[in-house]
Amino acid sequence: MKISEISSISQVAVKTIRFYEEQGLLPSPKRMANGYRYYTQQDIDTLIFIRRCRALNIGLGDIRRLLDVQQHPHDSCAVVDEIIAEQLERIRQTQRELAKLEVSLSSLVSCDTHHIRDCCILKRLKQNECETEAC
Repeated sequence: MKISEISSISQVAVKTIRFYEEQGLLPSPKRMANGYRYYTQQDIDTLIFIRRCRALNIGLGDIRRLLDVQQHPHDSCAVVDEIIAEQLERIRQTQRELAKLEVSLSSLVSCDTHHIRDCCILKRLKQNECETEAC
């Protein structure tokens, strides 16, 4: 199957497929006599797996580890648990940071003036943090 076909089936862009090949996440495909790449069902499965991991914001290094452990189906899945637990903590940390950002932006959201020269939002953004928040 050609790269355009695997792209359509896996819902992964052609450019991204080539990137994953360069990164070693997807093995280099066999070439047909005309030079076209030839992909298999296993390649499709791998691309779908990678796409789903990326949808969970899992980094390429961890995806590589998840792909590697699948080569040893009888081993413990502790490493998989560890990778997912670490990703969950990263997401929770990001949520905490976004909540702080939301509070900061909420404090800036409205300005009652009609001219840039009087804009309280711009004035607050120019102030030192200690002038606008408790230090």
